Amino acid sequence: MPNPVLPAELALDIQRAGFYPQLVADVMGQQLGERQILSHYVHVETHFGYDDLHRHITVLVLAEGNVLAALHLNDLQDEPQSAARASVATEIVPLSKIDSCVVTTGYDSPQQYQPGQPPSEVTLVLSWAGGARMEFLPNLCDDPECEADHGYLATHIAEDLVLRIAGKADGQRAVDKALAFSRKLRDAILENA
Repeated sequence: MPNPVLPAELALDIQRAGFYPQLVADVMGQQLGERQILSHYVHVETHFGYDDLHRHITVLVLAEGNVLAALHLNDLQDEPQSAARASVATEIVPLSKIDSCVVTTGYDSPQQYQPGQPPSEVTLVLSWAGGARMEFLPNLCDDPECEADHGYLATHIAEDLVLRIAGKADGQRAVDKALAFSRKLRDAILENA
């Protein structure tokens, strides 16, 4: 089955991200089907360890039908000599299911702020009932001599989507695009509330 062609701007942003662009574009196209794309944001995170490098790309698409499509692709290369592997997760969330959309902006040198000055960073936090995880920790005893097994304590944590875009790392263009996307997303969420 042929894939719908992504709009030029989204395809270009995926290509610029440089992280398996054909795979990302193909999977996102499959998820969206024939839905018209209203706005999008592409974000790449790179994490360095002592002897490894991990990349993660998130593509968010606001599409007709009042949905948010989210794609996450992770590097799964375990060892430097092993073959490259990737994991792709996708979700389509009705805007009516998004419980919270928090946009936090950061400003360098706030004492010198001028009206209309763009933020130097944006953090976008979205919450919906899409998934959750449980964290288990040993239930410890106050008695340092105690060797009994006291079981585990569990914490249920909602899986929120958190993206932090910093001008110093991602460039001011990325910050501006993230802010513009978050505004369109908020407006769409409010229209569907």
